[in-house]
Amino acid sequence: ESDLSRSLLATGFPYDIRVSADNNLDFFNAMAVRVQAIRRAGAAALDLAYLAAGRFDGFWELKLKPWDTAAGCLMVTEAGGVISDLAGGKWNLYSPGLVASNGLIHDQMMKVLQN
Repeated sequence: ESDLSRSLLATGFPYDIRVSADNNLDFFNAMAVRVQAIRRAGAAALDLAYLAAGRFDGFWELKLKPWDTAAGCLMVTEAGGVISDLAGGKWNLYSPGLVASNGLIHDQMMKVLQN
């Protein structure tokens, strides 16, 4: 999908959602009114695998660890997707969060997440 408003996205929430202001709820609220739907499977690795398989169009999450993202980001990259950190810069295993997409909606996702 190349239109954010028709896209199916996935995200997750950190374990400290009740006590941390950096809990993804603001991003979720901003994105929810601009996309077709958002899913939460509960495992970033699964969300990224679904993105690589074409089941999701995009994914973002905060406070991730390398073991949450290593395999999934490899699959997304090999499938032709795009991955960046939350600021739009180059993602690496130690980036605390990421934005991943099919490559067609990445810029649209970044505009929402950066506002």
